[in-house]
Amino acid sequence: MKTTVKVKSYEEALAVADLKHKKPMKPLFVMQTLIRVLSFFTLLPLGFKYKKLGMDKIGKKEPCLILMNHSAFVDLQIASKLLWPKRYNIIMTSDGFVGKNLLMKTIGCIPTQKFVSDSVLVRDIFHSIKKNKTSVLMYPEASYSFDGTATTLPESLGKLIKKLGVPVVTIITKGAFAHQPLYNNLQKRKVKISAEMECVLTTDQIENMTFEEINKLVLEKFKFDNFKWQQESGVKICEKFRADYLHRVLYKCPHCSAEGETVGKGTTLTCNHCGKVWELTEDGFMKALKGDTEYPHIPDWYNYERESVKQELLKGEYKLDCDVDIYVLTNLKAIYNIGGGHLTHTKDGFKLTGADGALCYTQPPELSYSLYSDYYWYEIGDMVCIGNGKVLYYCFPKDKSVSVAKVRLAAEELFKIVNEK
Repeated sequence: MKTTVKVKSYEEALAVADLKHKKPMKPLFVMQTLIRVLSFFTLLPLGFKYKKLGMDKIGKKEPCLILMNHSAFVDLQIASKLLWPKRYNIIMTSDGFVGKNLLMKTIGCIPTQKFVSDSVLVRDIFHSIKKNKTSVLMYPEASYSFDGTATTLPESLGKLIKKLGVPVVTIITKGAFAHQPLYNNLQKRKVKISAEMECVLTTDQIENMTFEEINKLVLEKFKFDNFKWQQESGVKICEKFRADYLHRVLYKCPHCSAEGETVGKGTTLTCNHCGKVWELTEDGFMKALKGDTEYPHIPDWYNYERESVKQELLKGEYKLDCDVDIYVLTNLKAIYNIGGGHLTHTKDGFKLTGADGALCYTQPPELSYSLYSDYYWYEIGDMVCIGNGKVLYYCFPKDKSVSVAKVRLAAEELFKIVNEK
């Protein structure tokens, strides 16, 4: 999937800034019907199956908050299948509106910026549920999972649920990540998908719980491991491209500790620094072709990388320092390519410079608990996004050995360190 891109100077992009807030529309029934029909044809070849638990606790027209895990592009079609004919708005990243603003709004989408403080979004959710009498579909992880496990959830979620006082429904998918993991450059595998939809909180339960208790319950529901599910379910992924671009996730060699030297191609991951090779087996394990296998389970390898980043931060050794191509979002008509710049990330946060000195943006580490980073973003490249409610800066490292996964891990661990202090 691509987006609308135009080339402008930084000054020109700021001159056409127009991110004026508008209250969310009640989704048009005809548009949601169309999505439902299209979803049928998308899910049919995937052998989609589902279970609904406790949904009789909610009235057919009663608004609720729907929390869904974010695994693949097919998530929207799954939600359409399960929620039909309930009317619902969808919380969606603002860059998804670019070039199709009106269409997204008639579907019922509400724009927001990932990992940017957004009090307006809370008001929009209240408006949808209380005024429009529609449910709200939200992906609380905000970003796709890199390693197939749940990403960090915001601590404010419990407070939001408590204030809304409407039933909470969870939708947890199985197989969606295995079908099209983000690292694999949008390549699809032949994997059947299923989902479980459950009413986990009624209004009476919410009234009698603290927001800490609500957070604990939701966090428990969002504990999953897609690779473990594949292994335990006996799902075989036989495609010969299953390890393509796996280095996006497994960027650090556990054998020689080199970074940016791994290459995922075909069914194997190779470290060009020490020469060690691992195979991604059909049942989802990493297996060294020679010698010991340090981490057979990909999430364990990813956790090793997280701990390594944490130690770098604690020792004051972590630093991202690279040239980048910069795209900015100042309105919903286009993403503007403003040319090259330079991005640094240290214990003090982010600093982005460019546009012949006109651009100098800094972002402290305590601003957000995570980072919007993505692979093959709109088929442009791997990127990290920083910014505020006025301008978002999408930064694409020119050095392809730079891991945006490491930058996200560093941002998350740095947030924890700063908060602890």
